[in-house]
Amino acid sequence: MSDKVRFIIMDVVTDEKLEKYFDVTGKALRKAKIASGHEHPASIILDMAQRYYADAKHFSKKGDKVMAFAALNYAHGWLDCGARLGILDVEKDNILFTVDDD
Repeated sequence: MSDKVRFIIMDVVTDEKLEKYFDVTGKALRKAKIASGHEHPASIILDMAQRYYADAKHFSKKGDKVMAFAALNYAHGWLDCGARLGILDVEKDNILFTVDDD
């Protein structure tokens, strides 16, 4: 496969890629819980992640895969931020979140 063909393939948000990211971010949303003592900031983070996830579904239904993919990445970014800062309890899951496994 030439570099030009490889670039074109990597430059497309496929249905499979979108489905994978919906799955991963959906699992992360279900797993993330409010950490004790961080109720207020955690609720804001979870709310933002849920809103971006809902936006992604909206864009996907409209056929706008690029915006859906972007919204999913924002949703997961909010979750990763909360997990990394210890505001969200993710049970040290370093598969779905960017947390240390120590």
